[in-house]
Formats: sequence, C-alpha cells, structure tokens
Amino acid sequence: MNDKQLPLNQIGHLIPQKAPFVMVDHLLDFTSDKVSSSFLISKENIFVKDDQFLEPGLIENMAQSVALHTGYDYFLKGEAAPTGYIGAIKKVEVFSLPKLNDTIRTEVKILQEFMGVTMVEVAVFNAHDEKLAQAEMKTVIAPDA
Repeated sequence: MNDKQLPLNQIGHLIPQKAPFVMVDHLLDFTSDKVSSSFLISKENIFVKDDQFLEPGLIENMAQSVALHTGYDYFLKGEAAPTGYIGAIKKVEVFSLPKLNDTIRTEVKILQEFMGVTMVEVAVFNAHDEKLAQAEMKTVIAPDA
C-alpha cells in the first residue's frame, strides 16, 4: 500500500494517541491548510454511553484530527510525527451526538501555523452531512525532550 495515496486507514504512526484512546481511523483528505478524517464509533469506545458518543469524544476526535494533519505533514517530509497537546478550545457547539456504529467525518481548516502552534476551525458531520459539532482550537507541538 502506498502511504501517500488517500484515503489512508493505517494511520497509527501519524498520531501520538494509542488504543483505547484513538478517536480517528481514516485520513480522507489532506492539503497544507485542511484535513478531513473519519471515525467509526464502536461499542468498545471509552466515550460511548447509552449507545451515544459523548461530547468529550467529539472534542478528542477534533483534536486528533488536527494531530493527524500535523503527523501526515511530517510523514510527507520523512520525519516522525511529533507529540502535541491542546492549548485552547473555544466556541464549542454540540448540536447532536452521534450514535453507536455511526461514522463521523471531521473537517479541519488551518487558520494559522507558527512555531509549533496551530489555530484551526473544526467541524464534525454525520453520514448525512449534518453538522454535529464545531469549535475553534489551538494545538501546540511539545518541545523536544
């Protein structure tokens, strides 16, 4: 499989999170200023309760989609994906919670990147293109240890 041909379903090397805390499973689209990911919500997910994917899961999915953009960008340069963290979240709106076995799609628009800090707008959609949630985030790449 060519790791530079999208969509990608082998993305574990592109994000720092590991099971059971992985909230993205496919890289659908990538450019320098956007990324699109998808995630199938399974019953084993730690953020599923009463057959719904909870708000913290949606927010973590958003953050991991941003990390996926960074990780794939580094991969294309032949470098290992860096570790990062959420610096700030604002303007979070959750309109509806997805259900067990739903596949969600997350769209990230990069607003600004500077010295390891990335500002984004992010939105999560269901299979019917209905917006489930949106937010603005700032992520920060951790300094080398």
